[in-house]
Amino acid sequence: MLFLLILTIGNAKSQTCAGSIGDPVRKYDFGRGTIDRGPAIPDKTNYEYDDVDFPDDGQYTIVKTTAGMSQVSQRNWLEVNNHTPNDPDGYMMLINADQHQAGIFYQATIPDLCPGTTYDFGAWIINVMARQGIRPNLKFIIETTSGVLIKQFDTDPIPEGSSTDWKRYSTTFKTDASVTEVVVKIMNNGLGGGGNDFALDDITFSVCGPVIIPSIDGVITPNKSLCIGETKNFDLSAEPTPGVYTNPQYLWQEMDASGVWQDMPTQTTNKYTKPFVNAQVGSYKYRLLVAENGNINSPNCRANSPTFELNVSPPPAIPIANDPITVCVGDPIQLSVSNASSYKWTFPDGSSSNQQSPIINNATANMAGTYTVTVTNGAGCEASTSTTVTLLPEPIVTIDLVAPICKGSSVKLNANGGSTYRWVPATGLSATNIPDPMANPARTTTYTVYASNGLCGSSAQITVEVYKDLIAAAGPDLKILKGNKTVINGSVSGDNVGQVFWTPTDYLDDPFKLTPTAKPPVSTTYTLNVLSSTGCTSITSDVFIEVYEKLIVPNSFSPNGDGINDIWNIIAIDTYANPSVKIMNRYGQMMFQSDGYAKPWDGKHRNEDVPAGVYYYMIYLEPGLKPLSGSLMVIR
Repeated sequence: MLFLLILTIGNAKSQTCAGSIGDPVRKYDFGRGTIDRGPAIPDKTNYEYDDVDFPDDGQYTIVKTTAGMSQVSQRNWLEVNNHTPNDPDGYMMLINADQHQAGIFYQATIPDLCPGTTYDFGAWIINVMARQGIRPNLKFIIETTSGVLIKQFDTDPIPEGSSTDWKRYSTTFKTDASVTEVVVKIMNNGLGGGGNDFALDDITFSVCGPVIIPSIDGVITPNKSLCIGETKNFDLSAEPTPGVYTNPQYLWQEMDASGVWQDMPTQTTNKYTKPFVNAQVGSYKYRLLVAENGNINSPNCRANSPTFELNVSPPPAIPIANDPITVCVGDPIQLSVSNASSYKWTFPDGSSSNQQSPIINNATANMAGTYTVTVTNGAGCEASTSTTVTLLPEPIVTIDLVAPICKGSSVKLNANGGSTYRWVPATGLSATNIPDPMANPARTTTYTVYASNGLCGSSAQITVEVYKDLIAAAGPDLKILKGNKTVINGSVSGDNVGQVFWTPTDYLDDPFKLTPTAKPPVSTTYTLNVLSSTGCTSITSDVFIEVYEKLIVPNSFSPNGDGINDIWNIIAIDTYANPSVKIMNRYGQMMFQSDGYAKPWDGKHRNEDVPAGVYYYMIYLEPGLKPLSGSLMVIR
């Protein structure tokens, strides 16, 4: 049966303690020192010690780091530092596996164990190879002092990694009633050669107890805080999971000022009430020890709970708030206080803010008073301070009213209520820093004056209205035939139009209308006159009416060569600059066409006499004049 048990256990893998681990029964970290290498440990290994450069196959050394070794410079090994946390002067064991036999490189005897107790045995290991090679595969062995195997496990091949890839390999086992002392060994499963080089550190042998769940005042947590001067009780409870110990025994411990755990002999249940009366600043630490009944007083036989920490915090430093604040009505109130974890401002009107530096915009007179802030640190402790805010009234700034002005004119602005002034915009102003500048804007403009009495400021506005320019349009030039009439299309725009009239008044039906009817006998220029009702500048616009002579168009002629009425003579056509004449037969065929009429039609078409009969004409005189049309009889 023992043989079968050994085979079964021999195939076990790494097994981590899932519960609470007690203080180490044995811890071996290879020591520390000021020189690079530590002393040999012949009582713990059958490997040969080397203190020159790196260990060869079958050798080990005790070092702080592999830095500087030729194997590192040749990039065969990683530059690895010892594992012990926060101890750069600590040593580790660096091992180069034997090529010929798998030797034991660590062995120790652990005495004074308790029966019926589960223990954890483990170590931190790293493969120091910087390239692929034989991977370390280690065996952890636990035996009785007589050599009977209790448990063993293999790490399996440990892969290459980075220089910080330390990993803890461990197993757990439970002693029976006959075991009070064991031998632990770590040995190599394989041989050396091209690889199988590794480092070992922080070997521990500890009690593996049940999972212990810490709670304070019924809440699962090991930590609580209170403030200096408070009087308060904390109910600590550490609840171990059942099944690990048949009849568990408890003992509370308290850490003293030097950091050493001290027994509390009267506290032997898994609950403890810690009273505070006028609590003083400090960190108060407690833990529960648990062991099988009868083992509680043996450090080698008990597990401990997570450490309870009750922190008594001082109040935050008295916060520094603003000095007394004086602001003007309408300005923002800007509050501030020194750094803390949280803030609560209380304002005179009962409102509040949780900002460190709140800003209250557009302050009113009723916001004056005392502003109190309470700050809280991370432990929930509070301190308060306050500041006073005084509100000053703003000056009453006015500007005298001004009348509208004509474009190009000026008006004097006059502000009151301040000792200094600033006008914006500057456009059209004679000055911007006096109370009474002259304003000459090109268009209607609103000016703002900012006035101060030396403490507070205010503003006022005024709009200087500038009358829009009058715009007169007499309309497009016109053309008429003598004896005809036409309508002049005048128009006016702008502010405050006053009198409107035309000159000359001759041949107009009403010279005071914008659109009079005109019938001049000769070409005439008429002027539209517009006067402003406000006395601003007047304006004029002209229109030219060109009067053309009226044509006398014969309705027949006899081009028979007798010298009488042989051509179609249009009387007065020569008074037009560029007339155009077209003559067509009744079928629409063009018989005659001319631009200008210097040579009247002689009744021919392509040098051939046209037949007697009726023909039709179109006479185009000037652009803007209606064409003349009619019929013409050719007599033969």
